[in-house]
Amino acid sequence: MLKIGLTGGIASGKSLVAARLQELGAVLIDADLIARQVVEPGTPGLARVVEAFGPGILGPEGRLDRPALGAIVFQDPSRREVLNGIIHPLVRESAAAIVAQAADEDILVQDIPLLVETGQGSAFHLVIVVDAPNDVRIQRMVDLRGMSLEDARCRMAAQASQEARNAAADIVLENSGSREELLATVDALWFSRLLPFADNCRRGVRARRTEGPVLSASRTDWGPQAARLSSRIQAAAPEDILAVDHIGSTSVPGLAAKDVIDLQLTVADLEVADRIAPHLAAAGYPRVPGVVADTPKPSQPDPAQWQKRFHANADPGRPTNLHVRVAGSPGWRYALLFRDWLRAEASAVALYEGHKRELAAQHASDPGTAAYADAKEPWFTDVAWPLMDEWASRTGWQPPSYSSVAAGLNSEQ
Repeated sequence: MLKIGLTGGIASGKSLVAARLQELGAVLIDADLIARQVVEPGTPGLARVVEAFGPGILGPEGRLDRPALGAIVFQDPSRREVLNGIIHPLVRESAAAIVAQAADEDILVQDIPLLVETGQGSAFHLVIVVDAPNDVRIQRMVDLRGMSLEDARCRMAAQASQEARNAAADIVLENSGSREELLATVDALWFSRLLPFADNCRRGVRARRTEGPVLSASRTDWGPQAARLSSRIQAAAPEDILAVDHIGSTSVPGLAAKDVIDLQLTVADLEVADRIAPHLAAAGYPRVPGVVADTPKPSQPDPAQWQKRFHANADPGRPTNLHVRVAGSPGWRYALLFRDWLRAEASAVALYEGHKRELAAQHASDPGTAAYADAKEPWFTDVAWPLMDEWASRTGWQPPSYSSVAAGLNSEQ
């Protein structure tokens, strides 16, 4: 199943997006609704809240008086943490039970107001954030919810900042316009990305790529995107994945590149790589058949030493290559050395970018990038290898040791 985390600040329009996704066919898990259910009269959750905050937070009929409780927790962060420590585990337990009952073909949307604050992003294939300017959200709270200006600001201050939420998002839905505009955006997202993503995961195939070798100017968001993807991939098989590193052109600041994130997943051996392949597929990275090795370089001409496994994105909205290599193998070392050489040497960046632009122009009319990639291979061996090998000798560069890899010390942050 495809698991989507949905969040957004108070009065951002998140509930409208959740309702629309449910109308379109998603299975919706509403954390706010569950949070109310776990403190209904007679529940252990309500008993624990009363124990922590006293009987004054109960109404005449023994139900939770939410305004009374809100007046306490939204003025005192320490008391809010106490409440969260009671409610959040109960909500997660109930949500997990719903997830366990969902079908493989379902698109599961979990509406979690504090998704970012509680660090749950890596549990989902995608995180969607509904966003609106702070002044618009405050006005909505005052006009539509009857809150005072001070109360509205306190509620906003109790949540993650707009910057923190958006930094955790794969998709940001801007909601500063009309209701109709937001719903149209949700519909387009559903049909163009979420449905194909779910279908690709169900069939165990990568998303189609038909664009030729189009180079983009270097983007500052490639690194954060790679970090989000890496954390999800690591969570797919945490006991077997030694590290996930951002490699390739998008890992080098200032270097023009195709808008494709390359990641290197490190394992102890190829038996592990094969064992975790289903877990990677379930996380949205099915194995691509037929790609079993890198092209040997002078450092080790034996083709058997360059074996790997290759996975790629099922998500049509984020092209990603996942190279699964054995720690200490020549291909593993080459990928890290090449990245670090380019990061350290501006002349190397200029040299490589010039070569890429020349080949991209030659293959501009291609329907894909296979011929472009093949045309680059001689340059990696004949030009890049001697220069990067000399740089490694001169600077004393070494790849992470196996123990360092196991500790995750080389993970991209």
